Amino acid sequence: MAPARRTVDYRIDPFDLHLFAAVVEHRTITAAAAAVNLSLPAASARLKALEEVAGTRLLQRSKAGATPTDAGRALARHAHRVLAELEALHVDMASFGHGLRGTLRLLCNTAAMSEALPGRIGRFLSTTPDLDIEVRELPSEEVIDALRRGTADLGIVADHIDPAGLLVKPWIEDRLVAVLPSRHALARRRHLSYGELLEEPLVGLPRDSGLSRFLAGQASRSGRVPRHRVRLGGFDAVARLVAAGAGVAVMPERAAVRCRDAGTRVVPLSDAWATRRLLICITPQGWELNTVRTLVDALLQPPPGA
Repeated sequence: MAPARRTVDYRIDPFDLHLFAAVVEHRTITAAAAAVNLSLPAASARLKALEEVAGTRLLQRSKAGATPTDAGRALARHAHRVLAELEALHVDMASFGHGLRGTLRLLCNTAAMSEALPGRIGRFLSTTPDLDIEVRELPSEEVIDALRRGTADLGIVADHIDPAGLLVKPWIEDRLVAVLPSRHALARRRHLSYGELLEEPLVGLPRDSGLSRFLAGQASRSGRVPRHRVRLGGFDAVARLVAAGAGVAVMPERAAVRCRDAGTRVVPLSDAWATRRLLICITPQGWELNTVRTLVDALLQPPPGA
């Protein structure tokens, strides 16, 4: 049979601990009362009540002042620790209340996720150790829907989306380009249309990625379905398979330039939708949080090393 748990008496007021610590520090009840803005009778009454709760004498009173008994010295040690913890608790809760701690929910499209965000977010997190960021990739339409439902704090979308009802900060230009094997028949062209690429076998990202869904939507507008030979989880792997001759690909220009080698060639897409500006979108409620405003400011700064 488990031993009965001892009932804890929670009648000790933190302010009484504050008063008692002041008595130990100042050595007189009069000085301690003044330090905590109490009258002498009120301070004396509170100290007497504290001794009743403790069940023992805590102070030795004399004409010279007041000194703690052995029990009083033990209480003083606990009082300092408890008061420090309460102060830490107050600071901690205040930081949540002012939006200085917690987890931000950031939704973004593929281009932002893979290229533009990591450096900026890394710099931001290095200066805000009490804040976490939950990043999720979605097509721009779904990012806007999530913001309007209140399930995200901020989002990054392409400018073909209507962000009505949200606060918008223009961010960076995002161009989609074709990546082809360097010896491909189309590799020397100055521009290519997406329709021309749909005649070729494709290498792409997973079907549920934001970019794949966006490109599938563009193809469906002309009644076509992209034919992918293989799908991989990142632009580096896509570029390597393109270089090996497995097919052609569409990716953000920043990713294409970063992944380019002697085996690939980058050709701009001529479609109007291929040149987009990314927008940072925030709900009015999210903009009230200091952390959201600070993160937006960090995203608007040039990337590290620029």
